[in-house]
Amino acid sequence: MCIGIPMQVIEQRDLMALCRGRGREEMVNTMLIGPQAPGTWVLNFIGSAREVLTEDEAKQTNNALDAMEQIMSGNDEVDIDTYFADLTDRNRTPGSFPTDKS
Repeated sequence: MCIGIPMQVIEQRDLMALCRGRGREEMVNTMLIGPQAPGTWVLNFIGSAREVLTEDEAKQTNNALDAMEQIMSGNDEVDIDTYFADLTDRNRTPGSFPTDKS
């Protein structure tokens, strides 16, 4: 299974960027999104940055990955509402995604 991982750019080097995320550093190809400034969050998918993320999107994605790790480790007491607070917000318009402006 391949999953996109949020990573933060540490240093841009031509078409590659040294990035850090989820406890590791990795060289990530940035040809699809172009050069990025240090501190920028990107979604790394199999060694290639597929999109630029906001800090909030990176946090939400990391929360989802944390929940998945907990479930896969056998923890049967995972509080999904904690990990997916953006989706369980009672003020969110039904049927909208957290990033919708409606």
